[in-house]
Amino acid sequence: MEFDFEQVYDSGVNIKVIGIGGGGNNAVNRMISTNIRGVEFVAMNTDKQALNTSCAAKKLVLGDKITKGLGAGSNPEVGKRSAEESIDDIRDILEGADMVFITAGMGGGTGTGAAPVVAKVAHEMGILTVGIVTKPFSFEGIKRYRQAEAGIAELSKYVDSLIVIPNERLKQVEDTHITLANAFEIADDVLRRGVQSVSELINVPGFINLDFADVTTIMKNAGYAHMGVGAAKGEDKAQLASMAAISSPLLETSIAGAMGVLVCITASQDIQLDEVNLASQMIYEEAHPDATIIWGATLDPTLEDEMRVTIIATGFSDSVKKLNGKPKAQTNAAEAPEAKEKEAIASIIEEVANEKFVQQQTVEEPVAQKQETIVNTIPARANTQDSFMNYDNLFANMKKKTK
Repeated sequence: MEFDFEQVYDSGVNIKVIGIGGGGNNAVNRMISTNIRGVEFVAMNTDKQALNTSCAAKKLVLGDKITKGLGAGSNPEVGKRSAEESIDDIRDILEGADMVFITAGMGGGTGTGAAPVVAKVAHEMGILTVGIVTKPFSFEGIKRYRQAEAGIAELSKYVDSLIVIPNERLKQVEDTHITLANAFEIADDVLRRGVQSVSELINVPGFINLDFADVTTIMKNAGYAHMGVGAAKGEDKAQLASMAAISSPLLETSIAGAMGVLVCITASQDIQLDEVNLASQMIYEEAHPDATIIWGATLDPTLEDEMRVTIIATGFSDSVKKLNGKPKAQTNAAEAPEAKEKEAIASIIEEVANEKFVQQQTVEEPVAQKQETIVNTIPARANTQDSFMNYDNLFANMKKKTK
């Protein structure tokens, strides 16, 4: 059976991706460069000069009277007032959207202050609104981190689902040398894959498409969400790709206990039924027993032996919203494969550096020897709770050392 992937397909669903501030604008530019289909891109900023570098078809200068187009000066209050000044323009841009992704780097002025305002407008217009934001590195300072936390708390009031990507987690990979530019690209890659999976499953013809109602069921009024991506090749690709997506080392969350899960499986036409079954089984075992799990599939002949799994999970209780412990299936802490997490991030780093579309992971014999554990057990992050950065203690210790 042959599929025509170039056929005209119109689901009638309007999806917009709005990048706010410098970090959000950069994320939008990188997504545009990968030719994501089925979405409209918008860039908003208080800095006219920065906005001129945007590749988005639609651009909006926020608060021109307040900032004179010179930026928010890392002041979230200025970012907020600038967005409020441009509220009518924001409403015009959002008009007609069924779903909006709002992306920003939290901690600065424009993204931190303006993103909640845009989300509030979208919420009031009845648009399904998803926030995907980053938290700053520790070296960016305690003030910026606290501003980010405050901005995320405000944003969470108005979005249906919120995905947080902590840049600091990139530093947990030892012996991996990445440039500063690549570090931000890696975080953006998580955003890009999630947006691409949702938009293409809805708006691009595939093997098994999703209805917009399916997406709404999972993401409406859902709170904090987990968006994980994984890719692998070889005999164990289904298990490895699913494992990476279930417990992404770049995020603070896993799918443990999720009440709603969207799954996108992408592979070539040669994908085997048992491979789909293995991937699905791992996801079912980690989610809540009563979870609503909706999946779609797209066929891409260019992938050859590679399989990709993208997961968006929602509906967490407060006790499992953040990954502060082990996933429920983990039975032996000694087996928690810290090395696999490092390999997973290293694969993404290599992919970004080489400008490839997907990370490439080679399955070696030691991995195959642990297949029995992989199939039945979702490995936990080793010492996850201890590994999270305590910023207040960090900067307190730094001050002591300088005295």
